[in-house]
Amino acid sequence: MAFRLFNTLSGKIEEFRPLVDNQVRMYACGPTVYDYGHIGNFRTFIAVDILHRFLRQSGYNLRHVMNITDVDDKIIRNAAQAGVPLKQFTAKYEDAFLEDAGALNIEQAKLVHATDHIPEMAEFIANLAEKGFAYRTDDGSYYFRIAKFPEYGKLSKKDFAGMEDGARVDVDEYEKDSARDFALWKAPKPGETSWDSRIGRGRPGWHIECSVMSMEELGESFDLHAGGEDLIFPHHENEIAQSESATGKPFVRFWFHARFLLVEGEKMSKSLGNFYTLRDLVLKGHKPSSIRYLLSSVPYRHQLNFTFGGLQQAAASVERLRNFRLRLQTTNFPAGSNLSLMTLANETSARVREALSEDLNTAQAQAALFDMVRVANAAIDAGEMKQADTSPLLSTLDQFDEIFAVLNDDDIAKMQRIADWAKSEGREKDISPELHEALRSNALSDDQVNEKVEQMNAARTAKNFSTSDAIRAELTANGILIEQTKEGVRWRRK
Repeated sequence: MAFRLFNTLSGKIEEFRPLVDNQVRMYACGPTVYDYGHIGNFRTFIAVDILHRFLRQSGYNLRHVMNITDVDDKIIRNAAQAGVPLKQFTAKYEDAFLEDAGALNIEQAKLVHATDHIPEMAEFIANLAEKGFAYRTDDGSYYFRIAKFPEYGKLSKKDFAGMEDGARVDVDEYEKDSARDFALWKAPKPGETSWDSRIGRGRPGWHIECSVMSMEELGESFDLHAGGEDLIFPHHENEIAQSESATGKPFVRFWFHARFLLVEGEKMSKSLGNFYTLRDLVLKGHKPSSIRYLLSSVPYRHQLNFTFGGLQQAAASVERLRNFRLRLQTTNFPAGSNLSLMTLANETSARVREALSEDLNTAQAQAALFDMVRVANAAIDAGEMKQADTSPLLSTLDQFDEIFAVLNDDDIAKMQRIADWAKSEGREKDISPELHEALRSNALSDDQVNEKVEQMNAARTAKNFSTSDAIRAELTANGILIEQTKEGVRWRRK
């Protein structure tokens, strides 16, 4: 089955084919480590992770590289305000990003750091200058001459024909509807971190970092470049201009961009009080798996409206999937097989693959799986499920979870780590009653719960009902729900 993906460069959905055999080389713009990641950031990172996981599941040999931007205007400004060295400042937020990404089950790409590639960036800029695409100003800065690259605007589809020649901008982010010669290298300013190089002392501009690091890791032309929609212009447009000017070759074949989200119907902003980091949501008592599920529930090119009602629905969806899997794993079904259920599993597997193969339609993939859960649960209730039917159904669940990564119930350990972080940062007051209750109610490990359930069953068999009831009450107090079914006792966490 062909994999079709929207390409921002062409503006249409195309069949994805690697440039070389079965090898996929992908570069993704990672975090700028000056603060904690917010849910808009993580919507993009989860979209890229789903792309990563689907390519791997499809049998491609994937080389995935992601940058850590550890020097830019914001970082320098914030580090100076904090009164700490640049490296110390960025290390804190890089560690936090990696912890948060791990909490969301985002698989780690190969990480490359801007500050580890300063000499290579200076060499790249010198090459652009030699070819006439870059020029040096009196203060020792270097700028890219946009007028020398006639195709400028081909990614963002903006028309810059009438732009003012020679106008310059030296900040890393600027007006989204204007183009001016952009900084490749910035001469040192008093108090700023800077480096010696063959083009003088200074530091790289933001845009040059990704061009240099991606080509060092993946070659002058590679398959996929990913990021959020806010990076299309100017960042990715500038990457194309400087890269193709330097090499004379096409830079990237497919450009993958995820849309940002709304929060309760409005643009997320601190001034509106609707700006949430992952840690903010966990401190409110929400599970990382619920957050991941919600952020992946709307296809990446569509606007996602993040609501707390939607987050509760996502939690219910994850819980339903986990309970279904537990039911398959723990129920003692009669021997034999039911052809209709085996067919259901195979057809669902194909539907999930088909949905994801059409531009990563995550909503259709999730709908296909829940159709299977509904039909299979009805079959169990009717006594139609047989032992041989569980394996293909579980296999389909596993296939789904290779992409969506929400079925393993390790949320409490992740939430505990964030609660511990809040205490260490003096933010214990931000730990909600809901999170306190979730942590208190999940103090027992799975092994401990299983042991107590066995003790409860043994006491009940021995007609020692007071002991059985006491154990059940203890489990309930610890957030464990006991279900008596015709197949036996099952338990799950609240």
